Amino acid sequence: MKPLKILQIVPSISLVYGGPSQMVRGFSQALARQGADVTVITTDSNGDAGQPPLEVPLNQPISQDGYTVRYFRCSPFRRYKFSLDLLRWLWTHAQEYDIAHIHALFSPLSSVSAWVARQRGLPYVLRPLGTLDPADLRKKQQLKKLYAALLERENLAKAAAIHFTSSEEARISERFGVQTTDWVIPLGVTPPENPENADEILQELGIDRTRPLLLFMSRIEPKKGLDLLIPALERLVAAGFDFQFALAGSNPQDPQFEKSIVDRIASSSLKNRSIVTGFVGGEVKAALLHGADLFVLPSYYENFGIAVAEAMAVGTPVAISDRVQIWEAVQGSKSGWVSLCTVDSVFDRLSQALSDLEECQKRGNNARRYASQYYSWDAIAKQAIEAYSGVLRVKGR
Repeated sequence: MKPLKILQIVPSISLVYGGPSQMVRGFSQALARQGADVTVITTDSNGDAGQPPLEVPLNQPISQDGYTVRYFRCSPFRRYKFSLDLLRWLWTHAQEYDIAHIHALFSPLSSVSAWVARQRGLPYVLRPLGTLDPADLRKKQQLKKLYAALLERENLAKAAAIHFTSSEEARISERFGVQTTDWVIPLGVTPPENPENADEILQELGIDRTRPLLLFMSRIEPKKGLDLLIPALERLVAAGFDFQFALAGSNPQDPQFEKSIVDRIASSSLKNRSIVTGFVGGEVKAALLHGADLFVLPSYYENFGIAVAEAMAVGTPVAISDRVQIWEAVQGSKSGWVSLCTVDSVFDRLSQALSDLEECQKRGNNARRYASQYYSWDAIAKQAIEAYSGVLRVKGR
């Protein structure tokens, strides 16, 4: 039996863009382990604030973890991670594949890729990455209405399926009046091992291992709820709680917002108990995830929250908002605390956690067990291949 030939299309897999890029890498590797022939096509984009592109060979097959990657020059419209070369390649080679999985909506590259797939008779699945959440659609609302009318409505209508990562994301997402076939397949994580020199890494960062550590590790952007988290942390200081706070992340698309958050912390009561690391990866990221007593993300909307699942996988309990769409899993498994999107509620959940570090540890153990059962990449890849095969049976391919 011939292996399923799967094409993954994503604007960038540079890790500077966070969870979506990380997901495509892990997903492709897991699909390959299940016997699929996987190719990822993407651009060399590596940040949007003047950073140089990725130093990678262009339009050449690169073997990586069992699958193939082809990078294309991000040009024109570099800010939007667009590539005419990628689209030309897709037009020529689309019929060599059984199915395409396209990641991101309201992204010109992804939108045009769906159109090309239709023209070339290639069935495709769309993963919205939370862009159909009503809260996200309110940003640049009029522009998105026009964009949807011109491109995304038809893309949704003609997709073989829409891939949501939680039941809640599927429930609340806008479809612009079209009927869709919905898949709910969660994302997986590969738990990073705690490095042997973890204590040295944390010491170099200025972290005191004798004090509870609260960790925010995500893109620094308005939707992540830092306007709730920082005042809540300041109230913890005023209430006499002892803790340290690590802010790990960046925003290559909006460095000014990132600077405003860093400046806010530097001028507040958090100044002498906060560590700002910028973007982290590798052993530093692993040491922080393992070393944290609590992972915090009071986001205003999050279709899944890959960083939350990653923290759970290493046994760190989480404090998230009920707009992070795996909140029901966290609450049901007692893997952490769930707040409303208010300063009062975030403060209340954090104070509960810091008041009982033994309970924190119990919930961290619960988190590890839950993640190992439900966020395993191999289980998710099997589910996806079954879903792909179902699409192809319907289409007689």
